[in-house]
Amino acid sequence: MTNCSIGEYIRNRRLYLAALDLKKSDDKVIDIAARYCYEKPDSFTRAFTRFHGNSPTQVRNGAEIRCFLPFKIVINIQGGEQIDYKITQKEPFTIIGFEREFSFESAYDEIPKFWKEVFDKYSEVIYSTKEPGNVVEKAILANQVAEYGVSVISDDPNYFTYIIAGRYIGGEIPKEMITLDFSDTMWAIFECHGPCPNSIQDLDKKIFDEWLSNNTYYELSGNAVIECYFKNEDIKSPNYRSQIWVPIKNIDE
Repeated sequence: MTNCSIGEYIRNRRLYLAALDLKKSDDKVIDIAARYCYEKPDSFTRAFTRFHGNSPTQVRNGAEIRCFLPFKIVINIQGGEQIDYKITQKEPFTIIGFEREFSFESAYDEIPKFWKEVFDKYSEVIYSTKEPGNVVEKAILANQVAEYGVSVISDDPNYFTYIIAGRYIGGEIPKEMITLDFSDTMWAIFECHGPCPNSIQDLDKKIFDEWLSNNTYYELSGNAVIECYFKNEDIKSPNYRSQIWVPIKNIDE
């Protein structure tokens, strides 16, 4: 991994530290040589000069030295975890919902606030504990808005649109809401278990950082990814079930 043997690493580190001692102290060369395990000063001088390109005396007088910092080896293990998914072909459908633009940098923090804002205002309609009183509430109830969270990638590399949505079944479309059409598409549907938003955000990272980037069979098809939520369950429960739908196509298509 390092292209350096243990013996070479130790020797190079000693010679670098010896050069620092020469620059910052008035210690004799013979003492510095002994400090870094060289019994003979001439052996130290030869090794030092080969490594730094300058002798100990030249370095003490201001000549340049070669830097050799400690190795920091970081092991990053990806994969090995089972990601539960299935491939499904879905017929065309349309969603309806509330949209807002987010930056990729802050989305994981800001999107849950968007959800809270919508639920604070419409939770009674979403959970069918109140009769809809206006066209927006009627659209929320009829189309089961809050079943989906849809991320739509735009041409701007820094921002995307997020829609708190439901499946549009018809009726009046309020000016406060938008619709989005999906064509006949093949989807990879990933099962997620655990309290939201953390569990679904973690799964999202695994899908795009590991599953999709290393997949030799499928690639992304389309610009929208769907989160699917099940409203009759406790979203904070460790057993809460949700899904992420990723539009895909075969790589050889």
